[in-house]
Amino acid sequence: MLVPAPDPEAVRANTLEELYRLRLPLPPSTFPLVWDVEDMVELRGRDDLEARAAILNVVLARSFGMSQQMAMQWLLDAHLLEQLTPPEWQFVAAGQGDVQSFALHVEALATLAWLLQMLKNLDPSAPGAGNLVALFPDLRAGESYPAWRSRALASPRDPRDAAALLDLYYCLDWSYQEAERRQAQLPGLIDSNAIGQRRWALEWAVVFRGPFHDEPPGWEDVDLST
Repeated sequence: MLVPAPDPEAVRANTLEELYRLRLPLPPSTFPLVWDVEDMVELRGRDDLEARAAILNVVLARSFGMSQQMAMQWLLDAHLLEQLTPPEWQFVAAGQGDVQSFALHVEALATLAWLLQMLKNLDPSAPGAGNLVALFPDLRAGESYPAWRSRALASPRDPRDAAALLDLYYCLDWSYQEAERRQAQLPGLIDSNAIGQRRWALEWAVVFRGPFHDEPPGWEDVDLST
């Protein structure tokens, strides 16, 4: 559903209030907005969001000991093998890659759960894990992808709400890294790595349409450098 994006200045004002509440450093006044007035916004489709969440669920299970054979068979049965990125394929199929970095995807998965309205909140000061495993396919019990989709009854959020959360995590990414650089106290139990994972999922899922926006990036092509 393509809709007009919310007022970026008003959203940024709310973002700065939240950063102030969390006692985090505020970005400079020149810090760019994520979108422009009169831009349009949409979320990737439910099929894409669910597929990406299911893949990350398998990647996480693999990082915590799921066998290569079980992981590949589940993805094959789900018809999701072709949607693995090259790094994911190397990790799931051959165990190649940094296990710790793949395990961090739990926060990206929590964000996708929020986008699919499977989680009510995404607290920027607390881990998103909780009962996250129960929200996704029960791989140990062999729950199939179609069975999970029927059980989850996911429904994508309003893209305007997702855009506002993206602006928050765009600024939080800067604020957390700046706080860590200053060796300042963080507001909760997560660090900039977790914030970056959440921003990654939002940058991938929220799609803006306007004269200054490129086509939506692939999962591995999301740019978190700014």
